[in-house]
Amino acid sequence: MRSYRKLARTGARSLCMLGLVCLSGGPAGAGARESRAAASAQAEEVLSRQVGPCINIGDKLDARHEGDLAPPATDKDFTDIAAVGFKTVRLPVMWSAHQGGAPDYMIDPAFMQRVVDVVDAALAADLRVILDVHHFHEAMRDPAGSRTQFLATWTQISDQFAGAPPQLWFELLNEPQGKLTNRNIPALYAPAIDLIRQKHPDRVIVIGGGWWSSVGQLKTIPLFKDPDLVYTFHYYDPVAFSQQGAPTKKPVPIGATFGTPEDYAHLKASAEAARAFVRRTGKPLFLGEFGAYGVIPQEQRVTYYKAVHDAFENVGIDSCAWGYDNSYPIRDPKTRRWSKPMLRALGL
Repeated sequence: MRSYRKLARTGARSLCMLGLVCLSGGPAGAGARESRAAASAQAEEVLSRQVGPCINIGDKLDARHEGDLAPPATDKDFTDIAAVGFKTVRLPVMWSAHQGGAPDYMIDPAFMQRVVDVVDAALAADLRVILDVHHFHEAMRDPAGSRTQFLATWTQISDQFAGAPPQLWFELLNEPQGKLTNRNIPALYAPAIDLIRQKHPDRVIVIGGGWWSSVGQLKTIPLFKDPDLVYTFHYYDPVAFSQQGAPTKKPVPIGATFGTPEDYAHLKASAEAARAFVRRTGKPLFLGEFGAYGVIPQEQRVTYYKAVHDAFENVGIDSCAWGYDNSYPIRDPKTRRWSKPMLRALGL
């Protein structure tokens, strides 16, 4: 496990890559010492908002029934995840599949307890947990009409996890899309942030923008006046490569490869766009999802994961790989063996 001192140096290095502040040698006068102290303090603040090596626990609690799309989560999953070097897990949850109707939209108590148990297991493994609202299609179809259900969902999550350690983060909503855009996101997000703050005054809340939280949406993503927000985006470009063979509404043909000069140029431009957001706003940012479907040849998948991970790491942006032991495997769901090439691609 990396030491705190090494992590602090990593935070300072990320600040420098993002173009915010750089620690350097120089005269040992009082002014220089004060400058370095201020930079170190800022680095520690960045550290507290960095996800570090991160993996999505996808297709478990975000499936309509746990076990349908990937093996059910176990306590050992999280000790194993920590043992190979991950520091954070993102936990997608499809709450709406386990809710009653209006006006209370009550979450099934047994499902809520299942989520609590999984979160507790991850925290016990010394992992940060990003708990989200996933597959909330109602908000994409009718943002205004789904507001009551959305707020009821976050009221119950907020109540349930009151008093949880700060290593638990809340992510308001996965991949806004459809009729939910950067223009009307504030009407849904602002009241949710306010109600969460009643019991979680300084817990980190994660915010993603419209159009599936694509990197281009960072130009217009709403900025809220809250010091404990972290922003996020997702990256699956080129879709013709990463989604080939996936069971989507519009299937992507199999056969595309990754690695053309155009692919790398687009990736570099996307990384620069992410860095530009941080420089412009001063807000923390991480890549919340990236990945390539499992039918793609393993060598090509490894190339893609490494390219995306490295491109954003080079500009000081942490990333969270999709998935784990699902249809975007980094660990084989049957043999339980990790793909060592994939782990190396993710810097582990």
